[in-house]
Amino acid sequence: MRWRSEQDTAAFAQALAARDDIRDAFIELRGDLGAGKTTFVRHLLRALGVAGRIKSPTYAVVEPHEAPPAQAGGPPLAIWHFDFYRFNDPREWEDAGFRDLFASPGLKLAEWPDKAAGLLPTPDLVLTLDTLDDDSRQVTAHAGSPRGARLMEGG
Repeated sequence: MRWRSEQDTAAFAQALAARDDIRDAFIELRGDLGAGKTTFVRHLLRALGVAGRIKSPTYAVVEPHEAPPAQAGGPPLAIWHFDFYRFNDPREWEDAGFRDLFASPGLKLAEWPDKAAGLLPTPDLVLTLDTLDDDSRQVTAHAGSPRGARLMEGG
């Protein structure tokens, strides 16, 4: 698929946010610096109802967020946005205690997952963003699980 503008990014994020399976998904985001990974995450979190500032976790490695419940009286949605760009050794993932976060309920989004190679669980969905000469984005989506396939249905 091709995102020709930020509005296309937002539309894709809104469609994904509307899917029930998003609530416990693990999504990897791949692409060069400036490809739009964090921009996509911001649009997705806004579409899920996250209020307040949404910043890149580049220095903190992880930023926790909470979205309103899908149903009145239900639990809020825990969201973990990871950015492993600054990792020098995949073992830093284990040392930071991220195994526990990945085992907990909620949506996990990971930028630069290759920096934690071999330690992350299998992603439900991998989005690879490539910047084209006209500043649009070529986006390749790959489902890594049945949940990921359901997320991509109609998306």
